[in-house]
Amino acid sequence: MIEGGTPLFGTLRVHGAKNSALPILAAATMAREQVVLTDVPDLEDIHVMLDILRGLGAQVSYQRRTVVVNPRTIHSTDVPEHLMRLMRSSIFLMGPLLSRFGTVRVSKPGGCTIGSRPIDFHLKGLAQMGAQIVDRHGFIECSASRLQGAQVFLDLPSVGATENLMMAAALAEGETVIGNAAREPEIRELALFLTQLGARIRGAGEDTIVIRGVDRLDSAEWGIGPDRVVTGTLLIAAAVTGGHVRLQNVRPGDLTAVVTKLRETGVQVLAGHDILEVKGSGSLQAIERIQTAPYPGFPTDLQAPFMALLTLANGTSVVSETVFEDRFKHVSELQRMGASIKVDLRTAFVRGVHELTGAAVEATDLRAGAALVLAGLAASGTTVVERVFHIDRGYENIELQLRELGARVVRTRQAGVSVLQAEG
Repeated sequence: MIEGGTPLFGTLRVHGAKNSALPILAAATMAREQVVLTDVPDLEDIHVMLDILRGLGAQVSYQRRTVVVNPRTIHSTDVPEHLMRLMRSSIFLMGPLLSRFGTVRVSKPGGCTIGSRPIDFHLKGLAQMGAQIVDRHGFIECSASRLQGAQVFLDLPSVGATENLMMAAALAEGETVIGNAAREPEIRELALFLTQLGARIRGAGEDTIVIRGVDRLDSAEWGIGPDRVVTGTLLIAAAVTGGHVRLQNVRPGDLTAVVTKLRETGVQVLAGHDILEVKGSGSLQAIERIQTAPYPGFPTDLQAPFMALLTLANGTSVVSETVFEDRFKHVSELQRMGASIKVDLRTAFVRGVHELTGAAVEATDLRAGAALVLAGLAASGTTVVERVFHIDRGYENIELQLRELGARVVRTRQAGVSVLQAEG
């Protein structure tokens, strides 16, 4: 529940990135010794992954954002189906378990319903490295005595496939070259972690990655880097409310496309070494076009939050979604709050309105939910966002973070109470 109309002010530290932590947790299964990870965010997806690791037999503890994984006790490579269906990122375990143990069995992954995200690229790459793959009755079974280095070219720069194949190649025999690889910062971080374990990788963050397989990976301690999507969401939250927010523990270079578009709306953004500061303007301006694209382009994960900002900008903005075909589900909910948006296939035309009005809305996926929260912060009256379990998959206690910045927002299971009553 959000009582809108309050500008956000203050300083906040951004937590570790979910999209870095999940593949790194998967990579921990490849180690021969204990792995310690710090600044692991307290998110539902993280807990699902930890439960999967426990289901495989690993000893796992999680306290105060620190995860300790002992992979020596892993006795199964059959990923629990009920957990696999909860989170798409569990597919990351396919490459590491196959490479480390020679076999893996997974079910088709779940996750947000934002469009087609086939795992064909993962399977094709593993097959090129010598894996025998059987797909039947909703399960995928892979086996290989030892994977072999190969030349793998991805038809699209898939982040998940790049990470999965990079992990698989780390223990393969010989050299693997991944062409048309994804370039996201999370891939660089995974490569650095694997290198800490003893892997030999070069080119991560570029479109060609070369991995020279090694015989074993040992132990490592690693701090998870800041979440660039959370960072971007908080930047937009400050802008849409006309506030002044300073974010610490960030990597400004990872958000160049987002910062550029924010400045186009008239918002002032200041960047330091690990700091981003946003000063809202009195009047937001529409921008000619936003088009999502693989990194370093504008991230699809921030398309919905940015659209919430554009609903209040003077003029008409054009938003094109090129990554996922079904990522405009937030549009109908924003319209319930008074937004003027028309959609033509994968392009949305957003005509700014003078005011959004609080309403009861529903989060349909993770980033759509974040967009509705941002709209509620700027709207007049009270906004009730339901199905917030989607939001919890990617934002750690989002209501607490926003309250630190002065927002009037609470989480409650009670119907018909006001924000003030809930706060009391």
